[in-house]
Amino acid sequence: MDQTARFALPYLAPGQMQKEFYHNEALQKIDMLLCPVVEGSASSTPPSNPAVGSCYLIAPGATGAWAANDGALACFSEGGWRFVPPIEGMSLMDRGSGRLINRRNGQWETGRVYANELVVDGLAVIRGRQPAIGDPSGGVQIDGECRAAVGQILAAMRAHGLIG
Repeated sequence: MDQTARFALPYLAPGQMQKEFYHNEALQKIDMLLCPVVEGSASSTPPSNPAVGSCYLIAPGATGAWAANDGALACFSEGGWRFVPPIEGMSLMDRGSGRLINRRNGQWETGRVYANELVVDGLAVIRGRQPAIGDPSGGVQIDGECRAAVGQILAAMRAHGLIG
């Protein structure tokens, strides 16, 4: 085995000539993968004048220097384009929107977060979906305005998926 299993980083071998080439190539890939940030949403066409160190997510149907690298992370370096194929569980950040882009089930997903709860300042503000709550009904004294307000709150909670 002459490279790592996940990201194909080259190993150095005893007696290997030009070790600095292999070492520098590994450093280029590590630089791409350590807290990766892409310049916007996926594109199938490479930019005409990319800055050294800028990275991009390649959309299907890639052309030019990106051809045959659909779904990969492309980063421009002093030596040209470097590519890392998509790995399940990989996470990127879109510099423009600040959204996370995650590789899940063989696809890139933007802006989706999977969690059991959302905690703000140490307090859980959203947890798993709760059972359904029926709209207000019945009663001896009916306050129409209150019933309408409660109904609107319940409808909003249902629309946001907080209750069934």
